[in-house]
Amino acid sequence: MTARIVVLHGGVILALFLAQFVASDYAVLTLTRVMVLAIYALGYNILFGYAGLLSLGHAMFFATGLYAAALGVTRLGLGVTEALLFALLCGVTISFLVGLIVLRASGVAFMIVTLMFSQAAFLTVLYFGDVTRGDEGIVIKDDQRLFSLFGTPMNLADPALRYNIALAFLALAIALCLIAVRSRIGHVLVAIRENETRTAMLGYDVKRYKLLAFVLSGSFAAFSGAAYALLFAYAGSTLASIQYSINPLLWTLLGGAGTVLGPVLGTGLMFVLVDFASGFTSASLLFVGVVLILLVLFFPKGILGTLRQRFWRWLP
Repeated sequence: MTARIVVLHGGVILALFLAQFVASDYAVLTLTRVMVLAIYALGYNILFGYAGLLSLGHAMFFATGLYAAALGVTRLGLGVTEALLFALLCGVTISFLVGLIVLRASGVAFMIVTLMFSQAAFLTVLYFGDVTRGDEGIVIKDDQRLFSLFGTPMNLADPALRYNIALAFLALAIALCLIAVRSRIGHVLVAIRENETRTAMLGYDVKRYKLLAFVLSGSFAAFSGAAYALLFAYAGSTLASIQYSINPLLWTLLGGAGTVLGPVLGTGLMFVLVDFASGFTSASLLFVGVVLILLVLFFPKGILGTLRQRFWRWLP
């Protein structure tokens, strides 16, 4: 890994760390949410940006982590750390089992099958409303968000602690993505995206690598969902809807599919666009849609993807 890659990604993490000291309380809260959801987008990018598999069902994995963590602390009596690990385990298991089925399809059929699974999961959340609380959602109490760090009591209700934990999670996710995409796994996934048949002819087990990408992507999504539930003390069915399957796709396309920092940039920009548009119009999504169309016209590979194509060839 070259020095400029380390400096670039380390600089982004450092900038986010310093931002909390100059930003308003509202901006800190928004950045916290952006960083948590950026982990979701990073995971989606592994499957879509590097393996070339367009999924419309990732809300299922996000919701798996979300509800596993929320139910873990509210009904199973788990601590914060145990709930996070439990949610991650659930995410790995569900993504593996679902991946074994959906990866039998390809192209448009793959998109439809993932969408069907996600909608089935969403309806399941609504059906078991006595447990999941449906649209009302599960609210996690402050005393259920207590944990100990090196013997020091911590509470996730503290905005500063919440921000720095989200930043630590994001830094870990970026590091793992960098390692994965610059390893043999990442190179094979890109080869599959570009020419699956030729990659198979070279002797690579394409199905195994696609399943690995699917599980990695679903695990990132579940971890993000668990972090969201614990940091923001809420899990609701809205977060399991089709919108949360489309969101990571938009964030990734906006920032640049197939780039590590693209999904992070795209997530942040989307929040800025929606926030800005909401200030002067009730049709904020219409404004965002126009901006996205312009970006597709002038930045066809996303912002960082286009910049890499034209200027920064070294950008991972």
